[in-house]
Amino acid sequence: MQQDWEIKKRAHVCTHTGKEFQKGELFYTLLFREDGGFRREDLCEAAWIAHKDSLSGSGINRPFSFWKSRYQPSAPPAPEPIAKKDSETVLRRLIAQNNPVHTNLIYILALLLERKRLLRAIESEDKDTLVYEYPATGEMFLVRNPHLELDQIPAIQREVADLLAQNL
Repeated sequence: MQQDWEIKKRAHVCTHTGKEFQKGELFYTLLFREDGGFRREDLCEAAWIAHKDSLSGSGINRPFSFWKSRYQPSAPPAPEPIAKKDSETVLRRLIAQNNPVHTNLIYILALLLERKRLLRAIESEDKDTLVYEYPATGEMFLVRNPHLELDQIPAIQREVADLLAQNL
């Protein structure tokens, strides 16, 4: 029988001392069985030395598993290639202009914002019109579906990127 357990991610500070781990520093991870799951403790070397004598016997303080690692700080999140607010602003402006020339741009921007979960698609019986809700305000956007061919999309994506770059 396979069972999944949720084990916390590595801490950035020692569980026992509260000291922040430094890049390249050795630290020790201990897993303890508790109430049908596991509890994780990440210890700096000093806390490990103080604690390791209690690992040899049997008892409640004995970990299920433990290992040694080198601390590497988490990488900072990658910047958004296209800022959500900028693309939302451009979409609103293009919709307000109501210019049929921008139909493809509006369509691609709406898809982009849907993918970033800023817009939520609402079912529509009209295959030529996409209905989107902006959950933050409850606004509704009607976007004409231009039924683009796959070979048309890269050029429109470049046009959208250029348009967004101009607005930055």
